[in-house]
Amino acid sequence: MLDRIHDGDADAFGALFDLHHERVFRQALRLTSSVHDAEDVTAVVFLEAWRRRDAMRVVNGSVIGWLLVTANNVHRNHLRSSRRYREALGHLPPPENAPDHSGVVDDRLDTDARRASVRAALARLPKRDQDIITLCVFEELSTTDAAEALGVAPGTVKSRLSRAKAHLAELLGEDGAADTNDRKNGGER
Repeated sequence: MLDRIHDGDADAFGALFDLHHERVFRQALRLTSSVHDAEDVTAVVFLEAWRRRDAMRVVNGSVIGWLLVTANNVHRNHLRSSRRYREALGHLPPPENAPDHSGVVDDRLDTDARRASVRAALARLPKRDQDIITLCVFEELSTTDAAEALGVAPGTVKSRLSRAKAHLAELLGEDGAADTNDRKNGGER
């Protein structure tokens, strides 16, 4: 299938999308906590996959690692552009008689402070730590598969994962390693 995708076969790419879009969407939702934003991130990931189909890394016959890392990158780009947009809006004068929308607030995230704190802490990690946590903890890729997806040695993945978990635990204000089982089971997405 991947050879057909490299040759520009849209049907093969559609099969790849069908195979992986739910997993990419879950990762995007974990990062954004917004269904709308997760859908946007997922769409951009697959657009990039099509545009860069010759550059996709294949690990054990699958490109899921590449797709998940791309989702992380797309999310970071989305955050940067959103921040620039908000800053630009901040320079505009406020409209006269602006309606008060304070009653229309999505408090879904407020009900789970733990999820929000983990999401915020994860966002503060360096990109490579976010990628390691995504691949090894959230998506449960083996050390070998994660190493191939990232283009590094398995030992590098192990040491980066250990440091990333410790850094995440430190950011969360916890003693010891972060409880990765909670994250894998959906506790902090």
